[in-house]
Order: sequence, then structure tokens, then C-alpha cells
Amino acid sequence: MEKQASKLQYLKSNLSITILFILLSSNLSLTAQTVKDSIPQKKTNLSYESGKEYILGGITVTGLRKFSASTVKVFTGLKDGQLIKLPGDKLTSAIKKLYESKQFSNVDVYLAKIDGNTVYLQFDVKELPQLNNVTFSGLSKSKTKNLIKETDLKTGAMVTDNLVVTSKNFIRKKFTDKGFLKTDVSITTQVDSSDINTVNMLVDVNKGKKIKIKNITFKGNKALSASKLRGIMKNTRRSFPGRFWKGSKYIDEDYQEDLESILDKYSRLGYRDARIINDQLSWNDNNTINLEIELEEGRQYRFGEIIYVGNKKYTDEQLNKILKIQKGDLYNGSVLKERISGDGTPSSEDIQTLYQDSGFLFSSVNAVETKVVNDSITVEIRIREDEQATIKKVTVVGNDKTNDHVIFRELRVKPGDLFSRTAIIRSIRELGQLGFFDTNVVPDVKPDYQNKTADIEFTVVEKGGSQIELQGGYGGGSFIGTLGLSFNNFSLKNIFKKDAYKPLPMGDGQSLSLRLQSSRTFNTYSFSFTEPWLGGKRPQSLSFSIYSSKQFQLNPRTFDVDRSRNLGILGASIGLGKRLRWPDDFFSLSQTVSYQNFTLNDYGFRVGSDVLSDGSLNNLSYNIVFSRNSAGPSLIFPTRGSTFSLGAKLTFPYSLFSNKDYDNISVAEKYKWLEYYKLSYKGKWYSKLAEKLVLMTNTEVGFLGYYNRELGHSPFERYFVGGDGIAQFQLDGRETVGIRGYENNRLSTIDGGTIYTKYQLELRYSITDKPSASIYTLGFIEAGNSYDNFRFFNPFDVKRSAGVGIRVFMPAFGLLGIDFAHGFDTLPGTNSKSGWQTHFIIGRQF
Repeated sequence: MEKQASKLQYLKSNLSITILFILLSSNLSLTAQTVKDSIPQKKTNLSYESGKEYILGGITVTGLRKFSASTVKVFTGLKDGQLIKLPGDKLTSAIKKLYESKQFSNVDVYLAKIDGNTVYLQFDVKELPQLNNVTFSGLSKSKTKNLIKETDLKTGAMVTDNLVVTSKNFIRKKFTDKGFLKTDVSITTQVDSSDINTVNMLVDVNKGKKIKIKNITFKGNKALSASKLRGIMKNTRRSFPGRFWKGSKYIDEDYQEDLESILDKYSRLGYRDARIINDQLSWNDNNTINLEIELEEGRQYRFGEIIYVGNKKYTDEQLNKILKIQKGDLYNGSVLKERISGDGTPSSEDIQTLYQDSGFLFSSVNAVETKVVNDSITVEIRIREDEQATIKKVTVVGNDKTNDHVIFRELRVKPGDLFSRTAIIRSIRELGQLGFFDTNVVPDVKPDYQNKTADIEFTVVEKGGSQIELQGGYGGGSFIGTLGLSFNNFSLKNIFKKDAYKPLPMGDGQSLSLRLQSSRTFNTYSFSFTEPWLGGKRPQSLSFSIYSSKQFQLNPRTFDVDRSRNLGILGASIGLGKRLRWPDDFFSLSQTVSYQNFTLNDYGFRVGSDVLSDGSLNNLSYNIVFSRNSAGPSLIFPTRGSTFSLGAKLTFPYSLFSNKDYDNISVAEKYKWLEYYKLSYKGKWYSKLAEKLVLMTNTEVGFLGYYNRELGHSPFERYFVGGDGIAQFQLDGRETVGIRGYENNRLSTIDGGTIYTKYQLELRYSITDKPSASIYTLGFIEAGNSYDNFRFFNPFDVKRSAGVGIRVFMPAFGLLGIDFAHGFDTLPGTNSKSGWQTHFIIGRQF
């Protein structure tokens, strides 16, 4: 009683100060007691001047159990000797910081002492208890482990009412979203006597049985049958025997989305007034539920007159070509909105995009229903064009390695250009195609309405531009070692600058590749370099490569190697590529001249049906490829666009200018200068079916021809079809074509085919597209075959397969993957089917 009287006396003598801090705490929406039994109060009268700055002489802290006073002082942000007002923002901020630390359930502040211009404060705090141990009941160990990871129920967490409530709701939703609608979760805490201010928590989960949907019924529907309406509901399905492809469960968010889909369907059929009057959920005795949805369809409307107002830049006829809606068409509010404002895709064709691509950044296009007569609706499209906006400044942030000029030369937006939404989207695609950045390039448009300009800032996230290949294995009776280095963002001009090696000169977008492979039976060295912007002003590439190999004769029975008998190969190529502006700027033209020399020294080398031991063969060819690539935005996981190419590779027709009798000359003389021509077509299309789901379709055709019937088809440059498609032996210039589900090269004869076809459908799903690793799964069906000549060519006589796989792209290692494929057809020369095959993919895509 004496203690309480002392507090009351203190409270009366310092009433103004107490009121001040009560109001202060109230303004912060904080709950704080003004008097604490555990705090001793002084009996002196304290007075202060409101708004005056005082010197903070010191802070005392009471109510602590685990924390130290110094820790609390750090949380407040206040320091001895600083100036502070009573009341003032610094004191308010200190209290706020203590609450925001989420370590305290209550904070009180008292004026402990005033000594002239110096004040002393007392903070009384109540610490939140810490979580020591959490135990789950009613769940398996694996589910418990996952829930602890997904919630904030970690050792050391401060136990608040909010933590308990949010954890309880999260756990319950976790199971109701899986169909356990009657999940019950209870959380209790108990003081842990082994430690100060800690508690143990018990989480009891009773998920019950999974609740399935027995019936989904409709009332009021006439235009659409119940079965069609149920088909529109993609997320909420009935349960019936045999359903295995999609579970029957009720998730409220998905159910509401399905209801919106029903109304959207009605809207697209002209029933713009359609609405859901009522929807009910009822329970059955067998733990199933029924959903009953009552509709009011309303009247079916059609478009009446479509009137444009305010359009000066474009005529009504030009806008009608974009709108594609005629008088008398069923009224479709969703399509009307998409044709005016866009459908959310980069390739959207709509009136708003039309204006924005012409610089009208500040334009607005709105559709207004102005008249409804019977079932006809007159729509007025009101356009405010405003002035055209120009681009003032273009900046890029986030590129620490890649030089600015490499990025800016790929951008389709330049200062001084008219604003263009399509140009921005195209810029994102071009940056993604470089392969140096994460695909999530973010453009930030900063409009200046007053000056009719816009600044554009592109934010990029760099990923590794180099790859390393280091392999070792045993094959052919010897160890095979491989070292490969690929630098995809190299800088040749800085190669002699010591400071540029981090670890190598990088940033100019050039490609440099080195590969060394060695074993007892062969040595191979290759080097290649590509400059994508020759001269730095135009997108014209220069590429150069050189290749050297020496093969030693191997006795396949004893695995002895005779290094005196060898085959030496030297090859080089140089190429020029150029981006075209016609028919559009997605097209390119590349031309390459390549040369290979084969020198044989008592080495048994198969050339067609003959064997050549000594001599020299030469392969000088010209290759031209006309291609178009609009796929993107990601280089690894394109979601839209297409790629196709038409190519021709040919040599000079030496035999047509020679009088040689090819039936009576040596093999070495016959093939001293190889001659042939090759024609090829390849085309891929990417169609986005859902957010992360893409369908890729592919067709390929190749043909190897000859100039002289007497000489016939070249034994080099043939097609070898089947397997993973990874080239494993390219001495004879062969082209490997993958058909998964079959062994490598198994669909071609031993000499290779002169014609091949390939058809492919691949459904891809992206798991992650982070810069550190891009991962996607795939399912595919494909078909193809190899043909020796036109007599046997039949584009429908193909070998079929299907399977699944996964791809992982890591910047340091390139593309890695594995496929499991089943070949449905018999192998050439046998009566047995190919069956299941496993394919490992390294460094390439199908």
C-alpha cells in the first residue's frame, strides 16, 4: 500500500510529463502502461519547457531479463550528449524503433531526472519470450520438417500473438489447399524452465480426410449447358472413378477464379449482363461437398455502330483494321478491351500500342457504351492523341562486366527517337539473345508530361559469360583428356592490358573458344574467334576458326598404337555475317569459306566403299545461310517467335572441267578435291501456352547432291541420323542428326545418308530462370529418317519416338541434360524395336 501511495504522489507531481508520454505512445498506436509496479519512483517535482532542446544525460533501462541495457540503447538510436526535445521526433522515433525490433511487447518512457539543461530518461520494457523448441503432432517427420522451414517457427524467434495467428492460418491453408477442408490447427505455448524468458510450442494438426467435390450443378443456364460450364472451370473439378490426370479438390481462390472464367465466357458470347446470383457449398454424409451455382444470363447483345472520336493520326479505316469488329458481331467486352488496350503479350495488336509505337506516349484510348437499343450496343471509342513524345535519355544499370557500347548497340531505342513500345520490347529481346544477362531485363519508363519526353532505364543482371569443359575418360584402350574454354564476352583489344585480366579481358561481346583433346590414339586442337560487330558500327560479324588433328593407327585387337602410321587433318574457315533490314530486321545472311586437308601416311582410312592408305584429300567449300530469328526473349528458354534457315554448302564442280576417267583412277586421285552440294532447311516455332509452358515445333530437311553422275555422291558430308545428335566423329565432315529413342547413327547406313527428315513437337515447362541456373523439363514426340538417295525417299517413312527429359543451363558449364526416350519402330536390318534409350546432352539443344 505504501508503494502504491508513492506512485500516486509521483504521478500527481509529474502529471504533465505523464500525459505527454501517454499521448506520444498513443500517436504511435502503441500500448504502454504509464506506471509499473516494478519501477521505483522518485518523490521530487520535475518541470521542463515544452519544445526546448535538452542535452540527453543518460538512459536507464528496467524490465530486462535477457537483453542488456546497452543493447536496448542501441535499438533506440539515442546517444548520451545529443540534443533532444521534450516532446520531439527523436524520442518518438526511439520508441518506434524498439517496437519495430520485434523484441518487446511493451515500452514505457519516464522522465527520471532534470539537471539544468540535461535530462535523464528511463525506459521500461517488457521482453517478448523467445521460442526454444517447437513440436508438431499429427504429421509425419518429413511434413513437419517442411513446415518448420516454411514458417517462422524457428528457434530464437520472438513469440508474439501475430506469430501464433499467422502460423496457424498458414498451416491450415497449406492443407486446405490440398483438399483437407476440415483441417484444424491448435498452437499452445509453455514456459521453458531451463532458460530465461523462453517458451516451448506445441502445434497440433488434425487435417482429417481429403474432401472431394461430388457434384457441381447450375441453375439459370440456358445458353451454355452444365457440361460446358464445368469444362470452363479449369481448377475446380468433380470427382469420379477413373479421374487421375487432375485431382478433385476445393480451393476457394481457384474456385473464385473459375467463377470469373464463367462470366468471361458469357461476356465473349454477348451476354454482357451475365452474373452469378448465388453460389453455395453443401456437405454430404460421406465427407464430400456439392457446389451449386445460380446464374442470370441476361440478354445476348451485338455490336451496333462503332464511332471513333478524336482520331487525327489514323483514319477510321486504319483503326478498324486493328479493332477487327464489325457491326452485327456478337458483343464481346473482353475482346473489345484487348483490341483497345492490349492482351498483355508483347506481340499484342491493339489501338493503344499503335499509338504508342508512333510516339503518342501520353495518348489515351477508351471505349464507352453510348446507346443500347434492344440488343444493339453503340460503342464510342474516344481517343486523346496529345503530342508525340521523344526519348530524351537512355541508360543501362547493372552491367559491371559488359561495356556500355555492347549493350547500347543492341538497343532499338535511341535518344531523339519517337517513343515506341514495340522498340522497347524488341530491345529486351536483343539483350536476352546476347546471353550475358538474366532474361528478366526490366525497362523503367520515366515520362515527362510537361516537356513531352521520356527517359528509359534498362536494369540488367549479369550472369557468367564463360564456360569451362574439363573431362577425363577411358575409351578405345586409352585415357582421353579434354580441356575446353569458351569466353562469350571476350575483349580482344584489352588482351595486352594487365589490369583487364579479371581473370580475362571481358566486356566487348566477342567470342573466343579453345579446345584441346588428347589420348594415345589422337591429338586435337581447335581455336575460334567471333567479332559480332566488325568495325563497331554495324551488326556485321567476322568469324575465324582453325583446327588441327592427328590420328594414329590403332590395332583394334591388341589396342597397340603405331604412331608412324597416321592421319593429319588441318582445317580453317572464315565467315562474314550480316543482319538484314529486308524483308525485316530479324533476317540475316551469313557466308563462310572453309578448307580441310587430309594427309594420310600409311593409315587405313575408309572412303566410301574403298580404303585409302596414302595421299592427300582436300575439301574447299562455300557455305551461305539465309535465316530469320525472332525467338526470345531468352536464349535458353524462348517463349515466343521462331527461327528458320535456308542453307547451301557447295564446292567447285571440278569434275565437269576435267577429262578424267573416274572408273580407272586411284582413290586418292578420285577424291583429291571433294565435290558436292548440300541444301538444308530448318524451322522452329515457339508458342506460349501458359505462364511457364511453351510448345516448340521443329521441322528439318537436308539433301546432299552431286554434279557428276560418274563420280556420284561424295563419301564425305553425309547425314548420320539417330541418338542424341552430338557430333562424335567429324573427320569426314558428317552432320549428325538427333532422333531420341534410337542409338547414335543407327538410322543411317554405315556410309551415311544423302537425305534426311526430322519432325518434332516438344512441350517445355520452366522450373527456374535464375541467372545462376536455368532449369526446364520437357516432353516430346519426334520422328525422322535417313535415306540413301531419292529412290528410297519418302517423307512419311519415318522412325517415331517419344519421351521426357530435363535441361539445366549453368553459365560456367553450358547446357546439360538427360532424356529418356522410347523408339517405337524397328531398327534398319533387324526385326526388333529400339525400345527405351537414355541420352545425355552436353553443350547443345534439340
